[in-house]
Amino acid sequence: MPKKRDGGGLPKTQQAAKFLGVSVLAGAVLAGLALPAAGALGLTAKGSVEGFDDIPANLKTPPLSQRTRILDAKGGEIAKVYSRDRTVVDLKDMSPYIQKAIVAIEDARFYQHGAIDVKGILRALNKNAQSGAVSQGASTLTQQYVKNVFIEEAGDNPDKVAQATQQTLGRKVKELKYAIQVEKELGKRKILQNYLNITFFGQQAYGIEAAAQRYFSKHAKDLNLGESALLAGIVQSPSRYDPVNDPQEATRRRNTVLQRMADMKDVTQAEADAAAKKPIKLAVSRPKNGCITATHGAGFFCDYIRTVFLRDKSFGKSRKIRLQRWNEGGMTIRTTLDPQTQKSVQASLKDHVYEDDPVASAATIVEPGTGKILGMGQSRPYGFGENQTVINLSVDHDMGGGAGYLPGSTFKPVVAAAALEQGTNPEQEYPSPYRMPYPSPVRTCDGEWRGSGSENVENENKEEVGPYAMKEATAKSVNTYFVQLISDIGVCPVVNMAQKMGIERADGKALQQVPSMTLGTQEMSPLTMAAGYAAFAGGGRYCSPVAIESITDARGRALKVPQSSCRTAMSKKTADTINTLLKGVVEDGTGKEAGLKGRDSAGKTGTTDSRYAAWFVGYTPNAAGAVWVGDPQHKRKMYDITIGGVPHDKVYGADTPGPIWRDAMSGALADRPAPTLPTVAIDDPAKDKSQGDEGDKGRGKHKPGRGGHNKPGGGWHIPGFPDILGGGNGGW
Repeated sequence: MPKKRDGGGLPKTQQAAKFLGVSVLAGAVLAGLALPAAGALGLTAKGSVEGFDDIPANLKTPPLSQRTRILDAKGGEIAKVYSRDRTVVDLKDMSPYIQKAIVAIEDARFYQHGAIDVKGILRALNKNAQSGAVSQGASTLTQQYVKNVFIEEAGDNPDKVAQATQQTLGRKVKELKYAIQVEKELGKRKILQNYLNITFFGQQAYGIEAAAQRYFSKHAKDLNLGESALLAGIVQSPSRYDPVNDPQEATRRRNTVLQRMADMKDVTQAEADAAAKKPIKLAVSRPKNGCITATHGAGFFCDYIRTVFLRDKSFGKSRKIRLQRWNEGGMTIRTTLDPQTQKSVQASLKDHVYEDDPVASAATIVEPGTGKILGMGQSRPYGFGENQTVINLSVDHDMGGGAGYLPGSTFKPVVAAAALEQGTNPEQEYPSPYRMPYPSPVRTCDGEWRGSGSENVENENKEEVGPYAMKEATAKSVNTYFVQLISDIGVCPVVNMAQKMGIERADGKALQQVPSMTLGTQEMSPLTMAAGYAAFAGGGRYCSPVAIESITDARGRALKVPQSSCRTAMSKKTADTINTLLKGVVEDGTGKEAGLKGRDSAGKTGTTDSRYAAWFVGYTPNAAGAVWVGDPQHKRKMYDITIGGVPHDKVYGADTPGPIWRDAMSGALADRPAPTLPTVAIDDPAKDKSQGDEGDKGRGKHKPGRGGHNKPGGGWHIPGFPDILGGGNGGW
């Protein structure tokens, strides 16, 4: 027999059930919110039923945001970062006391009713009617859980949070619809578990595990009766019952929970009374959120990890997806940071440059052959206070750094490598006068550069007058030699070599194709220079910097992480030749102060015009590092300046960055293997000024038809200077 239907087309049994549900709901709302009568709201039974039917049937529960732990390469914790301090745990990892306490105080009939508690509603209605005020609500634990889901979904958006917590009948209707679904799909134990993981316990603690850690410095499974009652009591009003700020009010609330537990037969009256007599004993762990809590100066590296995550498509196709994933947290990120190296880097920076000095310093160390970032630090601490900064002085602008800094003469080895790859003999000499105009024209990738005739270059000292070959010119950092070298081979091979070595401008712009680039006149970052020099240590193979070893999500699943991209930047012979040149710098040249005892090292000093910056970039077979010292604002010249308590008439790459590099590398490599750098034999031509045929004998000078500049037969002409003994036989 078919069911009888009324004019609305529904079976009478369903219509009755819906009417009852709406009526109960209205009562719940009136009890919980003390709203005017439904008629005053213009709410009819028919309208409520239709609204109820229009709500989607499935509650979409977002992943609970949790803490993400960032670890170093050895598993040590660098920092915890989170938008919500939460660690999700199973019900079995929560003390039975907290499970009973939260049910007793928030929803005593939790195990007897469904999504709504009819008896609770009637009791609340009666209680509120007698008192003339809203003294008792009627939301079940399930309804509270649903409301918390809405709040979690809103995140940090204030408008969405307001919508999720607004005191309206419409929200109550929506909350109830989803509560019915949740009860059906999850069951009581899962609802209780979810509730205890999602709810707010004050003091920035979300979920019972974070709360147990915050107030008692223990795990949720280890909470005793009194501690559980205290935490359960906080939920109703985290600010009012905060035991840190108002222990008396929190004690009264705890005792109320204990008595309720005794009334529910969860504990005996004697147990409740004994717990109530004990004073609250907190063991507060203050919130430690974000990169600002990182130790050994690793806050900047921590921030770099976040930037890598948000920029790399390995973690999501769009930035919005990546940001959502980061905010959800719950990840364990193991990084490449070597704790020994990081401690050494930061200790060296602290010893040589004080945080309140007029200039700052930054240093980064990477591993040749892998691109792993082993250490990253700077003299000014991570933070927002005086003499602090959150700008990472070691990295490019788009990775959280500044505009970069002129690398000065540390760029010269790039030019040397380009020349060697073009077939230049390292024993080849150039006149290298103290001062000279820039030669013009000079070949570029898409034409040629022509100077105005007014651009001049000069060496650091008037005594630096050639001719020089490559080894001595590198050791002494002779500017005019390298200007002549880049003018000879052209700018394009240098641009190509820089790109192969990953050496690009810190501001993201293309390298300017001008001869002055040989003197390091375009801004770079320490990380860029360290990774580039690592190609020399790696036999000519460049590997892009990487900072993340592995990531597991909240469920322990491994995520795909970005890998280093390695490529051949130059031949091994070229790399070995550069090793020879740069070993000469630390053994007999401008970088003696940076030399390491008992292990092979190579490197190059760098100082910019007007002393706005000074550098040392160097390497061993197992580590390459760059140190920069200067004013991040590019305003303070380093003349008549005191840095780290040491006065300087003027700062050189050798006297401040060099010792920082030496001490940082010494500590980083202590008790570690000391392999040797492969080198090649290079003879420095004698300073013989003889002419003609004598000039061709073992001197490595310009032979006829090879390597000359603007003159046939290998002779030299420098605009504005007389011909320098040019001739068909290669003499000077």
